Amino acid sequence: MIEIQEVTKSYGGTAVVDRVSLTLPAGGLTSIIGPNGAGKSTLLSIVSRLMPMDTGKVLVDGLDVSRAAGDVLARRLSIMRQDNHISARLSVRDLVAFGRYPYSKGRVTAADAEHIDRSIAYLGLEPYQNRFLDELSGGQRQRAFIAMVLCQDTDYMLFDEPLNNLDIKHAVETMKLLRRLADDFAKTVVVVLHDINFASAYSDRIVAMQGGRLAFEGPPQDMIVPSRLQAIFDVDCRVHAVGETRLVNYFD
Repeated sequence: MIEIQEVTKSYGGTAVVDRVSLTLPAGGLTSIIGPNGAGKSTLLSIVSRLMPMDTGKVLVDGLDVSRAAGDVLARRLSIMRQDNHISARLSVRDLVAFGRYPYSKGRVTAADAEHIDRSIAYLGLEPYQNRFLDELSGGQRQRAFIAMVLCQDTDYMLFDEPLNNLDIKHAVETMKLLRRLADDFAKTVVVVLHDINFASAYSDRIVAMQGGRLAFEGPPQDMIVPSRLQAIFDVDCRVHAVGETRLVNYFD
């Protein structure tokens, strides 16, 4: 599990993450939701050590994120950042191979090649594996970055707003992929999302942040209720049951 203990991060005297304590259990898919500026992406960056915290501690299966060696942490936890643009002209296969760097240190072995092949096949990227990233559609490029994360073969996989700039079709495909990663590979998947209906439909657990603090957490049936959504987003809404999924209408 991931244990977040009294984590704080401030800029210019303003706390963007404010004394957050949270336990993310192993397994399944957890979505982190909240309005703009709630601290969602900052918290994910702190957990993955892309950003230092001011105070507090993060443990991944007891491993202190702040103190762990880089290659040790990279074998336990991976992240796909929101700004996943790469200036170098790379092929899909080259990008996916980066996921093996914590193991290969740039010298790809036969075992690494198997992971690369498996990840490319799982994401349906075989026809595009020798294409450059700038030759792909937005949805194909997003699948290539997800394949790189899968290739890293960590128990914990973090995704920061992976649906940004995707149309409805590719957003649905991406969420289905993340759900399958949790189920097919027994991974712990943590996703920062803006769309609460995607969070409701695909998550085992939802964490809501507001103003840098933890507001609520729980399974979708406890989180997708008008009173909590009003408190988090300051918007009136209605919740409708569609099968076992609770969907939110905030247009009325």
